[in-house]
Amino acid sequence: MVMGTSTTRLKDRLDGLCARYDTALALEKDPLIVPLAYTNPLDQEVAAFVAAHLAYGRVEPMIRAVRGALAPLGPNPAAWLRDRSEPEARNALNHALQSWVWRFHIGLDLAAWLLAWKRLDLESGEGLEPHLLPGTGEDPDTSLSRLVHRLRLELPATYGARFSLPDPQEGAACKRWRMFLRWMARTGWPDLGLWTRYPADRLVIPLDTHVARVSRFIGLTRRATPDGKMAREITDALRRLDPQDPLRYDFALSHLGILGDCPGVRKPSTCADCPLYSVCRAGSECAARISR
Repeated sequence: MVMGTSTTRLKDRLDGLCARYDTALALEKDPLIVPLAYTNPLDQEVAAFVAAHLAYGRVEPMIRAVRGALAPLGPNPAAWLRDRSEPEARNALNHALQSWVWRFHIGLDLAAWLLAWKRLDLESGEGLEPHLLPGTGEDPDTSLSRLVHRLRLELPATYGARFSLPDPQEGAACKRWRMFLRWMARTGWPDLGLWTRYPADRLVIPLDTHVARVSRFIGLTRRATPDGKMAREITDALRRLDPQDPLRYDFALSHLGILGDCPGVRKPSTCADCPLYSVCRAGSECAARISR
């Protein structure tokens, strides 16, 4: 139970939240709108690799920053990276992005990030999926951690580059990596679903402040710290509501906060129209987790 709420009732409420926010209008306020503008799968992957890892801060300027970072690569960023030697690509990107900045990231960080995709793609011949596939019996976070540690060695030791390289095995929530993996591996709306071998059933929710806050309000977690353990606890709770596709609730949960529709205090005057109103305990000192 969630403070006396049945699993079925909570699922109904979350389904109602999806019906409200799983819309093209809400998608316009999401960084996924950038990779969706491309048609070639590898172009979408490059755009997603950039967009997901710049997904912090206010949404509208962040989306402008993502588009600005990709602009030098033209309409086909994967082909742009593949058609140039690494020195040629580095010189061109460093020049084109020299005045680009997004909060913790500067142009040199983005140039190195794009060159990392080029290097990994050159090794695999098919983008990043082979580098993130878990081995037999291996937790997907092991392969993610392995790639993160490789990139820590190869990328410059700037704050922006390190900001993009949290390690799940060190307890990090890895929100931006989780977002990238959701976009690439999940096939339901609004995600790209380009990767066919990655275990989509083992995706973990991209935990941001909005998802953490609302999840506490409705009893998906009791944890206070938005870390890797909280992300897994919320994912496990959502899996009990939809075993086949627990992350289908992520877009709606995050956009309830991103769009400023959740005030954080449960009042009939401001919250009665919210699909989660009857199961929300905003302001309570604790909210019980969904029963196993």
